[in-house]
Amino acid sequence: MKVLVLGGYGAVGRHVVAALREAGDTAYTAGRDTDSADRVVDLRHGDLPPAALDGIDVVVNAAGVELPRLVARATDAGAAFVDMTASTGYVYAVEAMSPAAPVVLSVGLAPGLTTLLAAAAYADSPGPVDIALVLGAGEKHGPAATAWSYDLLGRRFPDTGGGPPVRNYTRGRPFALPGLGRRRLYRADFSDQHTLTRDLGAPVRTYFGMDSRAATAALALLTRVPGGSRAPRGLHLPGSDRWLAYARTATGRACWAQGRSQSRATAVVTVRAARRAVGLDAGVHHVTGILSLAELAAGDEGIGIHTPAD
Repeated sequence: MKVLVLGGYGAVGRHVVAALREAGDTAYTAGRDTDSADRVVDLRHGDLPPAALDGIDVVVNAAGVELPRLVARATDAGAAFVDMTASTGYVYAVEAMSPAAPVVLSVGLAPGLTTLLAAAAYADSPGPVDIALVLGAGEKHGPAATAWSYDLLGRRFPDTGGGPPVRNYTRGRPFALPGLGRRRLYRADFSDQHTLTRDLGAPVRTYFGMDSRAATAALALLTRVPGGSRAPRGLHLPGSDRWLAYARTATGRACWAQGRSQSRATAVVTVRAARRAVGLDAGVHHVTGILSLAELAAGDEGIGIHTPAD
């Protein structure tokens, strides 16, 4: 394939580019940095000129820029578009489009792997599903991912269970997590809980935390502080680069995945989705329709997956 990776020199994008090139594909990095980009484009205003898309089979959005215009530009040129966004409003906006080529959403770690885990847990025991996501505080996350997490502070989102709106990083709930023990995690507005609630017909709720208890507690505190989203972002609390994604039903049946480097795991799922995208019909697809946990478990890519059948 020939793949244009938006933000291909960033925290996640560089892993996507490396994996594609290792497999023999041609991967071009795209962005504003003239020293790092193979194809220089300014993505902030949806600028994706024909020259940048020349000969491209798939566009992977690893830049954190959420503009439906980018999707339209790529698909109108005949390229599939793969996006790892976690923002609900953007997902709904893209779902409302009628793209001329395939678009794949909900790829990466969360959404993506968390989506597949929740769907598998529900299939084993239909009913409400809780998703728990723990990321390593010791990993250096990209600026787009950091900004997204901070921007959630103080914001509210619709409760997928039909209750009153939820403030991000509140309504803590305890989880007994494999390898981490008992942890208190907090609600966060990841998009797959909304799309899964709609598609499965049962409430799906996402809870979030860091492997550092102090970092998790700081989020729960800052979300109640006016202007908390403007807190300094360069602080690194003690922690590792280990991550855990976990889904459980009301009956206690659980699926989970774990590994090291959230950025690399996100890239693994994204590259798998990009390979599938070129053969799909035009329209908007989600990861649950094109990938399975079994496929990811079969790969030797540092992702350990456990399902109820294990």
